[in-house]
Amino acid sequence: MTKLFEPLTIGSLTLPNRIIMAPLTRMRAKQPGNVPHELNAEYYAQRASAGLIISEATQVSQQGQGYPGTPGIHSPEQVQGWKLVTDAVHQKGGRIFLQLWHVGRISHTSHQPNGALPVAPSAIAAENSGTYTADWQETPILVPRALETEEISGIVADFKAGAENAKAAGFDGVEVHGANGYLLDQFLQDGSNARTDRYGGSIENRARLLLEVVDSVIEVWGNDRVGVRVSPYNAFNGMRDSDPIKLFTYVLGELDTRGVAFVHLIEPRSSFAGMQDESLEDTPQATSLFRHTLKTVLISAGGHTPDSAYDYTENNLADAVAFGRHFISNPDLPERIRNLLPLNSYDRATFYGGDTKGYTDYVSLKEQVA
Repeated sequence: MTKLFEPLTIGSLTLPNRIIMAPLTRMRAKQPGNVPHELNAEYYAQRASAGLIISEATQVSQQGQGYPGTPGIHSPEQVQGWKLVTDAVHQKGGRIFLQLWHVGRISHTSHQPNGALPVAPSAIAAENSGTYTADWQETPILVPRALETEEISGIVADFKAGAENAKAAGFDGVEVHGANGYLLDQFLQDGSNARTDRYGGSIENRARLLLEVVDSVIEVWGNDRVGVRVSPYNAFNGMRDSDPIKLFTYVLGELDTRGVAFVHLIEPRSSFAGMQDESLEDTPQATSLFRHTLKTVLISAGGHTPDSAYDYTENNLADAVAFGRHFISNPDLPERIRNLLPLNSYDRATFYGGDTKGYTDYVSLKEQVA
């Protein structure tokens, strides 16, 4: 048996294989209210053979929403909706973590309470980036409002409340979304953080919000059920930093000190975060740069194929490998990889929004044989 199909212990949870379902924004929450529903439960249950499912990014507050149709974890209705999902996954023998999310500046006034401006560490718009209004119209990113220092504790409290709601909804743990140019990543990187208070300037200051959020979530779940996703060298949503190796070496060291269950590292070759098929060439390999700094479990994500998954796990580049697009079109992806069988092609036109088409209608091997 190859290492990819050996059990893996993350914190206090044992996974039956090392094929992870990456968090995948699909914009199919029930409206009004951004509430998960029966269709979402069916979708996740179909993919319960993953070693671990990490849910789509889920906003911890209304302020944290940046796209239409994304689910939340800040209302009683959302908690009950997610309970449908976790029950369905557990009935199929699966394990599922909720990804906690605040988009920061990657939003629009139509998503914000009272039509306010999106918030960010600094009043700097994301370059070469956009989103959708609440009525699904493409829109460029606005210049956000810089958060006041005294507001930041409220952001931490929202993440903690989201973690508490995730526990009430029956999840097995949570992942803090610190990647892809969203709020926590915006604080980390000096291309988006020009603050002069205790949350800006030095690397220690810029990492403060992410670490405060992680600490607050650990208070709810314990460190053995908390993972963190980060994206060194990521250019998506206009991100950049003057010294990413120094920055992320510090961040990963602090996460190790806290004993988090895993770190989920996105390879820079996939800086477009699912917006296109091509991977970037001549980018650094995040696992090579940072693997040696980590004692905790490392999940690698970004443009993986079955071959690269075998390579990363066999050669100890990562402990597990996350798949996104291939999990969309192959609900039984682990079985296909184990048996060296062809993968279904995915339909990018159905990734975001819509109904069952391109969501729950991809066939499994058993259905193909039948």
